Amino acid sequence: MTNEDPRILELRKMRAKAREGGGEERIKKQKAKGKMTARERVEALLDPGTFNEIEPFITHQGDELNLLKEKFYGDGVITGYGQIDGRTVYLYSQDFTIYGGTLSEMQSHKICRVMDLAVRNGVPFISLIDSGGARIQEGVRSMGGYAEIFRRNAQYSGLVPQISIMLGPCAGGAAYSPALTDLVVMVEKQSFMFLTGPEVIKAVTGEVIDAESLGGSNVHMSVSGVAHLSVKSEMDALKMARHFLSYLPSNNVENPPYIKPEYDLGWMDESLNSIVPIDPTEPYVMHQVIEKIVDQGTFLEIQPD
Repeated sequence: MTNEDPRILELRKMRAKAREGGGEERIKKQKAKGKMTARERVEALLDPGTFNEIEPFITHQGDELNLLKEKFYGDGVITGYGQIDGRTVYLYSQDFTIYGGTLSEMQSHKICRVMDLAVRNGVPFISLIDSGGARIQEGVRSMGGYAEIFRRNAQYSGLVPQISIMLGPCAGGAAYSPALTDLVVMVEKQSFMFLTGPEVIKAVTGEVIDAESLGGSNVHMSVSGVAHLSVKSEMDALKMARHFLSYLPSNNVENPPYIKPEYDLGWMDESLNSIVPIDPTEPYVMHQVIEKIVDQGTFLEIQPD
């Protein structure tokens, strides 16, 4: 076959279509909110040139009421594997420009497959979540898809690291799954986690509440305890995931990454002999104690609020 073979040209056309996501207009709306596209997030998270996409041409299988007229390659989620600091990871990135990133039956199949592959290969799994929850047009099939994801979250806990990065309004199942993972990172004023949104609460209970008060990063950092870290931007969230992974082994039978210290291991800090007062009623700064015990510049505080 040559480069002009019709099959190759058709494949290129399909790949280009898959990269368009929900289309130019929807991408503009995404950008107007200050948000990155699903593919931009993957590229920013992984080492350059290492991403390998899996099942890019899947589409939804229709719905009983025929409400979903338009089909999109990938069906609202990008799945695959790549590297972070030379270490292989599997991941998925939900595309809000395609039906609000809602989970369909086929989308759940894609997500479950990369979760299975991550455990089979003994490597971390990362979720980039930006979803309105279950795709109600598919009814129970969408809910069944979430059940399969939750089951894997629970069964694979402790086998490989699972990291959830919240990058938009995550409702219903899109909030359940992260709560079962090892690390949840939220973006201030952009990511929200709740079982149902403010409009539904108003219609059912009459209570008026905004998304930030209902399930913003401050709520989950200081009240519910579901989130572990809150950052100011999407890029900060992606960088935090990369940094956090450097503390962890790839799976439950490996050792954590080893970095040779830049200072003398025999170094002693005499202030540790007196930093904790003899009188238990006297206060002291725990952060100062921790910083003097751990390797210099390595302390990563979880849930500082």
